[in-house]
Amino acid sequence: MLDKTTDGIESSRGLTFVRQSHPRPVDANERTRLLENPGFGRVFTDHMVTIRYNEADGWHDARVEPRAPFQMDASSAVLHYAQEIFEGMKAYRLADGGTALFRPEANARRFRSSARRMAMAELPEELFLDSIRELVRADIDWIPTIPGGSLYLRPFMIASEVFLGVKPSSEYLYAVIASSVGAYFKGGAPAVTLWVSEEYTRAAPGGTGAAKCGGNYATSLVAQAEAIRQGCDQVLFLDAAERRWIEELGGMNIFFVFDDGSLATPPLTGTILPGITRDSIITMARDMGLTVREEPYAIDQCRADAESGRLREAFACGTAAVVAPIGQMKMRSGDFMIGSGGPGQTTQRMLAALTNIQRGNAPDPHGWLDRLD
Repeated sequence: MLDKTTDGIESSRGLTFVRQSHPRPVDANERTRLLENPGFGRVFTDHMVTIRYNEADGWHDARVEPRAPFQMDASSAVLHYAQEIFEGMKAYRLADGGTALFRPEANARRFRSSARRMAMAELPEELFLDSIRELVRADIDWIPTIPGGSLYLRPFMIASEVFLGVKPSSEYLYAVIASSVGAYFKGGAPAVTLWVSEEYTRAAPGGTGAAKCGGNYATSLVAQAEAIRQGCDQVLFLDAAERRWIEELGGMNIFFVFDDGSLATPPLTGTILPGITRDSIITMARDMGLTVREEPYAIDQCRADAESGRLREAFACGTAAVVAPIGQMKMRSGDFMIGSGGPGQTTQRMLAALTNIQRGNAPDPHGWLDRLD
């Protein structure tokens, strides 16, 4: 937790974080009650980080401060031209009682890449990492101890220059907020059901598909709403050109497991978000001696393989949901089941391997954990 006094901590970039404790933090008993069943994205911690940028001063005014609403001019660029990016990551309680982040340097790199694509100022990676560590240390008591609980971290950046005109902003506000979370999917179903969108697409070549920007998610919402109406948990997008090749879900990457034990996932060609969980699973699977192919996979071939038994399992993956078994796909031309319709052995193996590393229950051969104590 933060000290009760305001102090300054110098970051590795030489920028001093001014730290201000919350004058009225959530009562400890109330916090305990909230953490018993936090859900996902509804319970927020006491503090946040903010850092500002302008062309004259560069990155400056770094703060760990009480979480509070932003004051924004109605002409702020983000409200009109959607220059905005974000990340999603977690802090975990470890088996030995410590706390750690999982591959935060990968988030830092992707944040810079997203900024570059959106013509925004690039936050130095070490400053990104410092901001995350500072907030976790300030609100460490908000990490749930329930099974599967974690502290979800949301770094984001918005264009804050006050102007009307189509050009990159010259001012930006970077911030980090934190949310105590439990499981992403509710309902107790053994596997999720996907609606294959044949009308809407998520991204096109040359677009922003590989950037983690809000616009990508905004355009997916109409398709996600359609998926819900069809009784599905998530939407699966096909490519924009042919409406044939599987790309990704509305917020997760996808893997397929075949009868020879191999795995496949769509390749990163610029239209798919390069997921950190995706990359981790590829690495872990290859460490296990499994073959992993990054190659195009058509929806009609997916159906044929599922019906023949060649396709045994499928799962979605991402920071929020971790690994989610896929049991069924629905589309206008007909539904089909994958494997038994429930979690397969490889899916369960990947989930266990990943979460055991994240929570310090297994060796960390690649140095993915960033311990905070």
